[in-house]
Amino acid sequence: MSTRRIDYDWELPAEMQQRLGSSSYGAQRVIHEQGHLMVILHEPPAGTGSERKSAVFLRKPDGTWLHKGNNPGERALGKLIESYRASLATFEVRHEAADNSEALFQILGPLIPLARAASNMQAALQSAREAVPEDAMITDLRDRAVEIVRGLELLLADTRMSLDYRLAHAAEQQARAANEVSRAQHKLNTIAALTFPLMAVGAAFGMNLHSGAENLPGWAFWAIFGAGLFMGVLLRGWVKAPEPPPSLPLATGSGLSKKK
Repeated sequence: MSTRRIDYDWELPAEMQQRLGSSSYGAQRVIHEQGHLMVILHEPPAGTGSERKSAVFLRKPDGTWLHKGNNPGERALGKLIESYRASLATFEVRHEAADNSEALFQILGPLIPLARAASNMQAALQSAREAVPEDAMITDLRDRAVEIVRGLELLLADTRMSLDYRLAHAAEQQARAANEVSRAQHKLNTIAALTFPLMAVGAAFGMNLHSGAENLPGWAFWAIFGAGLFMGVLLRGWVKAPEPPPSLPLATGSGLSKKK
């Protein structure tokens, strides 16, 4: 939502007054009535909040630009456009310095409303350009807005790509770690499967009871040992080896696209 409407000391046509809201100036747009052109823009949003501060400019039929009453509007309008460019430069520096997913999330949050506001600003300036095609300043500002919007789109795409890459890389590392744990567990299960029958037979024959097997010949011991080992091999067949995790496609690189 935009800030509360401020009534400036402007002589506006009745048709233009009727198209203005009573509480706020609303979305970024232009109102063209009887040679008067009102350009309603928003300052670059701060953070991810919905509050938008309006910047209203009026072009009189004689070509004079006004801002906040009778103040000259040309410089203020150009300064507003440059504030978007400065915000773009700030986010580019933060993107270059981001070294983890959390930093990229902190960039992506406020970058999305900034890119949306810049796109709406460009659309409003394009409408103003169509309303007064003879005004060279509006044409120049529209072209500068196009460059800023393009830069924000590239930065937004690069940030999302970098974030997706880091998340995919982290997911693959977690999958590999889980697979290593599964492989270690499989080795322990295999050892247990091989030795369990032997330990069971050894425990049975190791009891201090007279079973008659005490006087068996030596080959009987090895026969029992071989039978236990054979049972361990059969039991080992029930222990399934873990399947390797699927490889995740990783980007070959990331970074800001070069803008001409």
